[in-house]
Amino acid sequence: MLDLACGSGRHSRLLGLRGFAVLAVDRDQAALASLTAAPGVTTVAMELEGASWPLAGQEFDAIVVTNYLWRPRLPELLSMLAPGGVLIYETFMLGNAEFGKPSNPDFLLRPGELRDIAREAGLREIAFVEGYVEMPKPAVRQAICALRD
Repeated sequence: MLDLACGSGRHSRLLGLRGFAVLAVDRDQAALASLTAAPGVTTVAMELEGASWPLAGQEFDAIVVTNYLWRPRLPELLSMLAPGGVLIYETFMLGNAEFGKPSNPDFLLRPGELRDIAREAGLREIAFVEGYVEMPKPAVRQAICALRD
């Protein structure tokens, strides 16, 4: 499994404890350091927004992304999903500026954007939600779970 832009690795920890082999990737080496003893988790510090895609050519049975959006790499990210693989992606969308950061539209999804991106990548939607949420703090978010048949 790939946990992209994993931060302190809450999802990596959970998945590793459930027996999955997880590659936890983030540019913040200090955040990754907290995962060194997490079972099933391998960490790699990478610059994800550079000129070259550091994960090119790799394939994953599952990809998890939360609270991160870098549109230039979305097609490459989704192409790394293996047949039968699952994508779980959740981040902020337009309207979130009313509640805080991120507020820059470059880092906010447009309505239905994850749904459209998944469809264009040939993924089958399992679940999709978008809109206002109260927890853990008020925000406007969008999430999809999709499968590569």
